[in-house]
Amino acid sequence: MTAAYDAVAKQSRRRKLRNNLAGYAFLMPWLFGLIAFTSVPMLYSLYLSFTKYDSLGTPKWIGAANFANMFQDRIFWKSVGITFKYVAILVPLRLSVALGIALILTTGHKGIGVYRTVYYIPSLLGGSVAIAIIWSRLWGSDGAINGLISLFSGSPFTFSWIGNPSSALYSLILLGCWHFGSSMLIFISGIKQIPVSYYEAALLDGASAWQRFRYVTFPALTPVIFFNLVMGIINAFKAFSEALIITDGGPMDSTMLFALYIYKQGFTYFKMGYACALSWILLIIIAVFSTFVFGSSNYWVYYEA
Repeated sequence: MTAAYDAVAKQSRRRKLRNNLAGYAFLMPWLFGLIAFTSVPMLYSLYLSFTKYDSLGTPKWIGAANFANMFQDRIFWKSVGITFKYVAILVPLRLSVALGIALILTTGHKGIGVYRTVYYIPSLLGGSVAIAIIWSRLWGSDGAINGLISLFSGSPFTFSWIGNPSSALYSLILLGCWHFGSSMLIFISGIKQIPVSYYEAALLDGASAWQRFRYVTFPALTPVIFFNLVMGIINAFKAFSEALIITDGGPMDSTMLFALYIYKQGFTYFKMGYACALSWILLIIIAVFSTFVFGSSNYWVYYEA
């Protein structure tokens, strides 16, 4: 009896081992990519952040000098302020637009699927170089926006929206807001998961459209809002290509987003060690903001379970 039990247990262990090996085999491509293209470069960049390195020679260990130099770097502090302003305006604006469009597109009108596709297209194209170039032409001194203003005002309007320090950042924020398609689809999915019985009960109580949104839709959507908020903050802090192509950080460094400043330090001024130090500062900033949002979720995110 014992021998038979041991044989069955041994066979079970072998079957479990084969299943585990099959799982690890399927996992290996992802695990290799994580180690080779994420973990190792991150650790190497951490090492380079304590060195003086020009991307060509040999890294020279200088300790925490790169981090100390940031306190005297005027452009560093300016880029931090500009990035915070960019995130503070863009993230709530994009979430509001995405939620508003999602509420409209969850109605039962005909052809609503076509509208969803049309509104999602900017998210597919928005980060491309071509769209950034077109955007710079639209908001230039002789662009289509000024052409429309001139048409309706009856006089030439040649203000350069992307060439003026007071308005250049807002043109980038509008472009970022235009990329609301992904958040919109997630909101639509969340709205469809809200039980219809909630709205029926609210209608029986005489709730208006605003009250149904405030007391039914919004609380039920808070987990989705939380997800979109976290992803929006992370993506906004990493914004780079639009500022590089449209304004190149100008005019007068008014659109010098943090990610663009890192790029310039590493690949324009060949201060790769300093750029790596800046990258870790950006990682810390994103981690702090994400931790704050996660911590605050206990007070405003509603989970039905």
